[in-house]
Amino acid sequence: MAAVDAVIHRRLQSEVALIQQISHYIVSAGGKRIRPMLVLLFARALGFQGTERHELAATVEFIHTATLLHDDVVDESSLRRGRETANARFGNAASVLVGDFLYSRAFQMMVSVNRLRVLDVLADATNVIAEGEVLQLMNMHDPDLSEADYLQVIRCKTAKLFEASARLGAVLAEASPEVEEACAAYGQALGTAFQLIDDLLDYEGDANALGKNVGDDLREGKATLPLLIAMQRCTPQERSLLRTAIEQGETEKLAEVIAIVRSTGALQATRAAAQAEADRAESCLAQLTPSAARSALLYFCAQSVQRTF
Repeated sequence: MAAVDAVIHRRLQSEVALIQQISHYIVSAGGKRIRPMLVLLFARALGFQGTERHELAATVEFIHTATLLHDDVVDESSLRRGRETANARFGNAASVLVGDFLYSRAFQMMVSVNRLRVLDVLADATNVIAEGEVLQLMNMHDPDLSEADYLQVIRCKTAKLFEASARLGAVLAEASPEVEEACAAYGQALGTAFQLIDDLLDYEGDANALGKNVGDDLREGKATLPLLIAMQRCTPQERSLLRTAIEQGETEKLAEVIAIVRSTGALQATRAAAQAEADRAESCLAQLTPSAARSALLYFCAQSVQRTF
């Protein structure tokens, strides 16, 4: 990861001062860096040690960072990773344009690896992510959203880049199609578990630990799994309150909404759904021989469900 960070900082160089300022601001905020780690771990688990893995690990982090910049503008978010979002500090226009810079720089980086399969994987991933963003926008303030449609957004918006990151490690190692698909399936399942817990923490977590405002999903009108399950299990009166909260983005009644979500067991059900995805991810690793890298990937499965931020 130190080598990846070196690539990130080298590739952020630009003669345009504002690009450097905003890019470094959001990248230096940290984050879990799970996606680049997946590139490195699957490459290592499959025996690939070439320097291309550092370039591609940095590439997926750039793509992820670009989506964060655009997401925060769309969601009108003010807090991420415990500090002001880039749009809150520098404005929406600058954030969107620097997000575009990071996307285009990511494509320069993937071309430099000179592997057509890499381009295929990442071009597909960025397109699906964009589709997921639009799907989520269409689903805003919809209390009648189905669980299937909710999961489709997660698979596109979040899990797809996890899937691509895991697949890239296999592509670099020139693994068999069967192994490559197992790696990709791991990434998709892990990414889904990760997002399910993110959605759960919006009703269970602490703002200081999360680094974002609790209740942001409700404010944005997102009907996430905890709310969908709660509406299935609550009383008609409570259901009416939840429907109105989703339709209007009512954070004034956040305490009441959280109380309903907790009393119906929706948080436990959401965690169970995340655990099922983590178990699915773990089963995909049967294709890999035992190694330190494989053990780290197993650790991710457990950590994705147990985390509190």
